[in-house]
Amino acid sequence: MELRVLQYFLAIAREQSIVRAAESLHLSQPTLSTQIKNMEEELGKQLLIRGTKGSRKVTLTEEGMILRKRAEEILDLVQKTESEVTCSNNIVMGDIYIGTGETDGVRLIAKAAKSLQISCPGIHYHVSSGNSTFVMERLDKGLLDFGIVFGQVDLTKYNALKIPVKDVWGVLMQKDSSLAEKDAVSPEDLWDKPLIISQQENKGGMLTQWLKRQVTELNIVATYNLLFNASLLVDEGLGYAIGFDKIINTTGNSNLCFRPLIPRLEEEMSLIWKKYQLFSKPAEKFIGEFQEYLSSDF
Repeated sequence: MELRVLQYFLAIAREQSIVRAAESLHLSQPTLSTQIKNMEEELGKQLLIRGTKGSRKVTLTEEGMILRKRAEEILDLVQKTESEVTCSNNIVMGDIYIGTGETDGVRLIAKAAKSLQISCPGIHYHVSSGNSTFVMERLDKGLLDFGIVFGQVDLTKYNALKIPVKDVWGVLMQKDSSLAEKDAVSPEDLWDKPLIISQQENKGGMLTQWLKRQVTELNIVATYNLLFNASLLVDEGLGYAIGFDKIINTTGNSNLCFRPLIPRLEEEMSLIWKKYQLFSKPAEKFIGEFQEYLSSDF
């Protein structure tokens, strides 16, 4: 399977049309169709469902959707590898890929990157947001250099650098809600409230233990992956969102406020990378700068 043909396949998946994909690739339609047909024969699987005579739209089969995901990862990794290999021996320049959940701890990454920018302006940073599963999957596939994860780290698979700050759990609510009058929110305060929680916590975790209730016993009206989206639901009065402090700006004209949980609930975080990983020059420079920044008590 050639990388070039994977690019052709992704163009068809993007355009949902062999005709439009051929135009964007500056190929003839028969040439593109033949290339994809040969790939289907090589894999022994149908990848595309061609439209009827009156429709040119194509859709992906289940196997085609799997290939699209893998092809995107393969081509991202090829691009990352080419960038690392072609960097000059004398000038440190290139890309650093970091995966993280929503946390104010990203500020520490930003401060170290800003400090390094003075001596290495040719380094560029690419930050992807997701939960711990997303971060570790992409680390394992070599698509990320570093990840920020919460809680315990599997030290048999990853090196970890403890970040000396903790995220504080609390409740995001409208300023005129009844709980806004409190300085902190207890589990009992939330048992009868419409709650908006993270998709990861919806499966059970530290938060549900703190709440002293099973998820099925709570009034979960919505789940979220990004707290910003949850804040919009709160702003419209759908419920109370439980998440980390300092992610959503509640100052100024905001209709929202944040109250911490009591007993206090905090989450530790770590910067991790794969064991025995060979760093690119930009990644090596960054981890050195980050360690130095942390040791300076910032």
